[in-house]
Amino acid sequence: MTKQSNIIIGDRVGYAAAWLRSTGNYTGALPFARGTVTKLEKFGGPGWALATVKWENDHFDEVPTTILDCNLAKVGSAAMSAN
Repeated sequence: MTKQSNIIIGDRVGYAAAWLRSTGNYTGALPFARGTVTKLEKFGGPGWALATVKWENDHFDEVPTTILDCNLAKVGSAAMSAN
């Protein structure tokens, strides 16, 4: 399976609303975390990447900094509309 991500280094991102719903993350830090992608590494098959994110607020220390890029969305995009 091939997928394409539109996430690039420098994008301001957060967790995608669909991913948050699918994992039951309705409260806590994850729905509110916003940050900037600082690194993308190829992972697995074609089109997959791990994104390293520098979160904006110190209280997001418990939020993972390395995330599969398809679980992220650009801030302001339709994929973040439910956050």
